[in-house]
Amino acid sequence: MEFQRKQFDTVLSRIEEPRGKIQVIIGPRQVGKSTLMDQVLAKTTIPYTLAKADNTDPQDIHWIKRVWESARGTMIAKNQPEHLLVIDEIQKIQRWSEAVEEEWDWDCSNKVPLKVVLLGSSRLMIQSGLSESLARRFELIRMGHWSLAEMQAAFSLTLDQYIYFGGYPGAAQFIHDETRWKRYIKDSIITSAIEQDIKLTANIYKPVLMKRLFQLSSAYSSQELSLNKMLGKLQDAGNVTTLANYLGILEQCQLVSGLQKYANDEARKYNSSPKYQVFNNALMTANNRGKFEMIRSDSDKWGRWVESAIGAHLLSAAEEENYKVFYWREREDEVDYIIATDEGCVAFEVKSGRRKMNNGMKVFTKAFKPLHAYIIGTGGVSLEDFLKTDVANWL
Repeated sequence: MEFQRKQFDTVLSRIEEPRGKIQVIIGPRQVGKSTLMDQVLAKTTIPYTLAKADNTDPQDIHWIKRVWESARGTMIAKNQPEHLLVIDEIQKIQRWSEAVEEEWDWDCSNKVPLKVVLLGSSRLMIQSGLSESLARRFELIRMGHWSLAEMQAAFSLTLDQYIYFGGYPGAAQFIHDETRWKRYIKDSIITSAIEQDIKLTANIYKPVLMKRLFQLSSAYSSQELSLNKMLGKLQDAGNVTTLANYLGILEQCQLVSGLQKYANDEARKYNSSPKYQVFNNALMTANNRGKFEMIRSDSDKWGRWVESAIGAHLLSAAEEENYKVFYWREREDEVDYIIATDEGCVAFEVKSGRRKMNNGMKVFTKAFKPLHAYIIGTGGVSLEDFLKTDVANWL
């Protein structure tokens, strides 16, 4: 049986409900949005029209109207009581939200029973369009990066393989040929995201800088480095403001984030040095010159991969579970990851042999009184148990 992600049941149940809201499926590249939708379409009994905007002229805003009218026409010609229109990669059409708003509102006014599902890879473009034109007309279904449990169920990855190769399903077939695997990650995911999605999303005046910033920040995953020091490592770096803006765009595209220090006031949070964290460990590994066996046999390097995998697991679920991810440090004391919710904070310390013991958790607990404080790894929750458990269970 083909593996189905947990969002399958959600999508299927929503399209089989009476027509209500536009369903919008969002998530980063290569997490299986199109595959999931194909699985849903194979299961549903509702007649449908599937349109893909991949090879469409981005400036052809009337393409959406033509697709929409074709779906309406099919429904009328076949006397169907309802019809489903699915548009994939919708964000590739400029001003797409305006066209969707016009057609959806026309259907509402004329009581046309046409249901709509939109899929998009660029969170920046999708959410911008939703907030500008489609407020109150949609529901979001978020798809994040694949967890250890999913990669094990679908591809039989071991814990170590998941920590090193991360969770991109399309790349799993290549993990025994690391050169080919790295080429796939760079070409199909990293380059496509930076040179296509981001350029369509924002005005990037220094695209080479954006690319180098990603390479450096992903290489530093699970480590701190001030933006001023980052400037010294980059050529034609502009200024700190430019780097901060570009880092924010990389985060919105769910590539890499600059985590801020947890504090009681906003000024102290945003004046801290960021701790870089990839959303998927594959993004850290792809630009590393070492090989799996070499990294795994080096306890210090492997500790970084382990810590980054924990951070990626927490970060990739942050939007869906409505929390923010931070780190904390005071002099020699530190806690690897803090997640902040409306109810309070939860602390996570990773014990992987990379660092000497410190009093970070003890000091943090006394100062901030977290709802929970977990040790992950040696002496605490096992790495496998943690990475196979939804983050919501730790809140």
